[in-house]
Amino acid sequence: MDPILKTNTISKSFLEPVEVQVLKDISFEIQRGEFVSIMGKSGCGKSTLLYILSTMDTEYSGELFLDGKLITGLSSNELARIRNEKIGFVFQFHYLLSEFTVLENVMLPAKKRGVKSLEEIESNAMEKLKLLGIGDQAMKLSSRISGGQKQRVAIARALINNPSIIMGDEPTGNLDSKNADIVFSIFKELSVEEKLSLLVVTHDEDFANKTDRIIQMGDGMIIHPEKK
Repeated sequence: MDPILKTNTISKSFLEPVEVQVLKDISFEIQRGEFVSIMGKSGCGKSTLLYILSTMDTEYSGELFLDGKLITGLSSNELARIRNEKIGFVFQFHYLLSEFTVLENVMLPAKKRGVKSLEEIESNAMEKLKLLGIGDQAMKLSSRISGGQKQRVAIARALINNPSIIMGDEPTGNLDSKNADIVFSIFKELSVEEKLSLLVVTHDEDFANKTDRIIQMGDGMIIHPEKK
């Protein structure tokens, strides 16, 4: 079976004000259902790599495969469709719309995709909220719930289009240890029960050590693709 995500010698340089190579020959695979973390010091290229993997940055050399298909070189419209269908994002900041309810926030990516009816989207959104243990918060304004609950809403929103992979950029960075543990448990359950692949950039060693594998980065390179 093809890996869900594969990179082949991805490199990237910033040209201004002087040329600096920020990624050097990055090659690795993420299997279906695998929960992988990326660690490394600030400035080592973790977030730059994540933006390339999530198709939001297309200025790189090398090849990126998602779900067995080469997606390097596709048009911005094709990449936007792939991003909406196959990739869910969870960031350090939840980016919820404060004037919308919890339910409305979760529905947004599915409404944008426009494949299902409003009734189906609403039903699916409620399912995701219940899966994350916050179905009782659905009708509250997103500004009226706690930080830990907001991050769970962000995860529900990332799941609404049933993506092939969830990518996270410091998803527990703003949470206390209790809520960080809750988020980890949710991710682990999604990996085991739903066979969802997860790739998370984190500085949290406790979080990373509980994932299936740690990809350690340094100076724009993979220095230790640890397997457990």
